[in-house]
Amino acid sequence: MNTKTSHLLDGKALAERIQAELKERIQSLQPQIGRPPGLAVLMVGDNPASAAYVRNKERACTKAGIASFGQHFPVNTTQSELEQVIQALNQDQRVDGILVQLPLPDRLDAVALLHQIDPDKDADGLHPVNLGRLVRGEHGLRSCTPAGVMRLLQEYQIQLKGKQAVVVGRSILVGKPLTLMLLEADATVTIAHSRSQDLPAITKSADILIAAVGRPALITAEMVKPGAVVVDVGINRVSDATGNSRLVGDVDFESVQGVAEYITPVPGGIGPMTVAMLLQNTVLSYSQRQK
Repeated sequence: MNTKTSHLLDGKALAERIQAELKERIQSLQPQIGRPPGLAVLMVGDNPASAAYVRNKERACTKAGIASFGQHFPVNTTQSELEQVIQALNQDQRVDGILVQLPLPDRLDAVALLHQIDPDKDADGLHPVNLGRLVRGEHGLRSCTPAGVMRLLQEYQIQLKGKQAVVVGRSILVGKPLTLMLLEADATVTIAHSRSQDLPAITKSADILIAAVGRPALITAEMVKPGAVVVDVGINRVSDATGNSRLVGDVDFESVQGVAEYITPVPGGIGPMTVAMLLQNTVLSYSQRQK
């Protein structure tokens, strides 16, 4: 019986350190720029999960010394009203980062809103211009969750060069940009998804396995190569028979923990890293403005 357990990739501790470093950077830049950095998070409607994420982001901003220009809109707000707000924030000299909290109510076009954001204020790194910069390997604002994954791997000195990486999930939020970042780090990358045949055979080939699908316990122990690094990007709320809910990832943590060498917990893994990268993008945009 294998009783070995994995080393944890502690995103929470690293995120706190990054936020402390950003706070110092802001303190040194603020006298020259004459104002703190500003982030505007726009939220529509009353999705409780989104509200919790927005509160986390605003708390992290306060801690680091970033001014929040967030706005919360009623569920019946129109597309054109939101576009006008984004245009105004693009022009607002106090604002360095703009983020639209997803998901939006179905009748709104999230992609069209994203296109309205000034690419240099695109705190989420999802504007086509910034994704294009990533494809070309040029400097630009990077998508927060994939950037958080890369930063966490770097922190634990996990070798990517020449390694087999498998990304399960092909979303524009995580899967696609993360694949490009792994390629940039000289990994060999396979993208698997819901249409892939024989998923266990694909995942078992991975030295670095990243799950980003949004399906609880999709990745089980027999799908993981012994000694692999497993990064769990999924955040799923599940309820037990008594109605108590908890957050779990896409990886069956208990079983995989005995097989992988490194694993991220949920919560406390990639979630806090995403917020740290959002703040980092805002501060990067802020420091560029000084030039």
